[in-house]
Amino acid sequence: MIFVDTSAWIALADRKDQHHGDAVGIYTRLKRRKERLATTDYLVDETVTRLRYDLSHSVAVRFLDFIERAEETGVLTVIRIDETLFHEAKKLFRQYDSAKVSFTDCTSFAVCQMYKISEAFAFDQHFIMMGITLLR
Repeated sequence: MIFVDTSAWIALADRKDQHHGDAVGIYTRLKRRKERLATTDYLVDETVTRLRYDLSHSVAVRFLDFIERAEETGVLTVIRIDETLFHEAKKLFRQYDSAKVSFTDCTSFAVCQMYKISEAFAFDQHFIMMGITLLR
């Protein structure tokens, strides 16, 4: 299973994003290989909000529709941040005071640890410090 971060979702949706070309190439390879993808409800929220304010409401709605279709077809699992994951994220957030890591990043790291996910489709370098390989 490959973890998908907000940075990848944004890069796919925004043609002006500096990583757009790379993101399209990576996503095309993942689709061709029929890789199972995972993201979180926090990342869907974060992505929808950024798309809404940085691009447009219609782009944000198209992203939501895409997420729903991907879930329905079994390509994507949206993991809900429950009490256990939230607790683990708090521990990680307290631990990483020197790095500028967001709490949402820590929820992602907690998910990767719990689900033993070792690869991420992301352009956020913080995943590397958690021992997660970024796809290129």
